[in-house]
Amino acid sequence: MNRNRVWITLLFVVTILLCGCSMRTIDQMYAVPKRSEGYLNLQSAMDSAMSGLEYHAPISGEHQQPVQMVDLDGDGSDECLVFAKGSGEKPLKILIFSLIQDKYVLINTLENNGTAFDQVQYVNFTGRNGMDIVIGRQVSEQVVRSVSVYSMIDGNLTQMLTTQYTRFITTDLDADAHSELMILRPGEDPSANGIAELYTFNEGVLERSPEITMSEPADRIKRIMASKLNDGIEAVYVASDVDGSAIITDVYALVNGVFTNVSLSNESGTSVQTLRNYYVYADDLDKDGTLELPDLIPLARPDSTASNNQYLIRWYSMNSDGTEVDKRHTYHSFTGGWFLELPNEVANSIGVNQFGNSYEFYITSADGTRSNLFTLYVFTGQEREEQAISDNRFVLYRNESMVFAAHLDVTSAAYNMTQESMINAFHLITLDPANGELQRSLS
Repeated sequence: MNRNRVWITLLFVVTILLCGCSMRTIDQMYAVPKRSEGYLNLQSAMDSAMSGLEYHAPISGEHQQPVQMVDLDGDGSDECLVFAKGSGEKPLKILIFSLIQDKYVLINTLENNGTAFDQVQYVNFTGRNGMDIVIGRQVSEQVVRSVSVYSMIDGNLTQMLTTQYTRFITTDLDADAHSELMILRPGEDPSANGIAELYTFNEGVLERSPEITMSEPADRIKRIMASKLNDGIEAVYVASDVDGSAIITDVYALVNGVFTNVSLSNESGTSVQTLRNYYVYADDLDKDGTLELPDLIPLARPDSTASNNQYLIRWYSMNSDGTEVDKRHTYHSFTGGWFLELPNEVANSIGVNQFGNSYEFYITSADGTRSNLFTLYVFTGQEREEQAISDNRFVLYRNESMVFAAHLDVTSAAYNMTQESMINAFHLITLDPANGELQRSLS
């Protein structure tokens, strides 16, 4: 046995000696890979061009890196865009490097006035290969901003548009696979309602649509959402603040080729009805790709001894002709931080009595007879778990400090309300991480 071990050991040593030329040290095996020649070449070109400049990335939007890669000319190879800031009348600069014969070369420098790059987007307006650049800039310490569009033509970036804006969005409203630029900007004076314009590429230029008046001044815009209308037409939903206490939503679309505010009401001169002290945005409740808009409907009058909860929120989608399609109804407790989805059949006859931390939902028939549907409870004490499941109650939701529970009355069966449907209908109101505002959460 010992002799066999010796022969095996000798054979192993000989094998190592014969193959020594291919052996590596531990350091060699785990050496950090060297940067590619192309990377070093680009870094050298950038260092040379950045003399007297500092990196200055866009401050908002999807693309907030100081160095970005995108194919501007459509040749299958990305150009390198470096966002920088220097001094002088046009301190904002974008250095554009292209790979030419295996070396990165500075081919363009875009120089603009302003204090910062607000945001940048890469879209296709023209239908050619490659991407166009949309650059928003802060021009002053006030709200004045400027947006420019550049397109790569014959190896050179050509400016197609420069205009003022408060907010902008790029979207394909006419569904032709090419983007349009929608601008929202101030009116004639700061207190005037804002202006909406749509720029569409046609015969080599970006053509501007007729102006459309917004429902509020442009600086009150809170959120912009691209979605569809109920009949499948692409649309942009612009939510604005009303006196710090309500949200009003304008819905823009191309209707028969004309840029239109679909939601504009001929009766009120404004858009979707404001929600008094409610701060609720349009949302896609049923996940069908179409945003639903909020509206208020009055609840049945509560008992005089109960607190005054007066409204349900009716959620509806819009068609391109302005007609409305009911989708859902919800009861929101904004102070409690929750809401319930309710059967559409009960929306016009339901009432709510609140007694402390319990909410009694009931139906009032045509002859005035009242029937209880269910009661929702909020328990916060040390015995909250026990209370939530006693007296035929069941848990809707729980966290570390409270338990939400419900009890179904006999009438609920007529509307197919079950424990499972109630649990699915209960949701928390959470904060939007983007701006800290209240939003509904369906998760």
